[in-house]
Amino acid sequence: MTISHEVETMCKVAKGPHHGPAPIPEEGKWVKAYEIKDISGFTHGVGWCAPQQGTCKLSLNVKEGVIQEALVETIGCSGMTHSAAMAAEVLPGKTILEALNTDLVCDAINVAMRELFLQIVYGRSQSAFSDDGLAIGAGLEDLGKGLRSQVGTMFSTKEKGVRYLEMAEGYVTKMALDENDEVIGYQFIKLGKMLEDIRHGVAPEEALKKNTGSYGRFENAAKYIDPREE
Repeated sequence: MTISHEVETMCKVAKGPHHGPAPIPEEGKWVKAYEIKDISGFTHGVGWCAPQQGTCKLSLNVKEGVIQEALVETIGCSGMTHSAAMAAEVLPGKTILEALNTDLVCDAINVAMRELFLQIVYGRSQSAFSDDGLAIGAGLEDLGKGLRSQVGTMFSTKEKGVRYLEMAEGYVTKMALDENDEVIGYQFIKLGKMLEDIRHGVAPEEALKKNTGSYGRFENAAKYIDPREE
């Protein structure tokens, strides 16, 4: 390396402490991270694109610096879903630093990667205090039945009030209202589980009935409305 003349002429002052980096919690251990291979953990990052039209939740399982598992969930932008397909294919096998410097095409996925990187290298991972971390495949536990992302979709206006469209339980087909037209429950279809049953040979009508449920005081409603049609 090149040293300037000013530095060359300086006298030597001995360095005092040599304690290295502060230890961070990783998979049930306290680790002093000197290199990328010192980083392990399972965690998530959330990102958004420049116009904030869509968002991404990225989950990575990193072992000794290398990504072993990736879960990419997106909402709000059709182009982002195709970028997610690419990201899910290229991320496993990369080091966490390679992934940070990989163009994942979509702004939201790139931002999610950045946010995740910050968490994991500062010891803020979900598995920080889990002995040996989480098994490869742990990301699937974040999904609902039938391996479908859990989504909440609500729409409302001052003029006409709220419409529940999708809850964690599934696709909302009916909203239950009381005598004051206030929401007291809803009916839903567990789409992921229903489609899984159909794929396994259950008749569609039977699968629909089997995977239809309700929440709240649905049975006691004064009236029911279709949130998409009424």
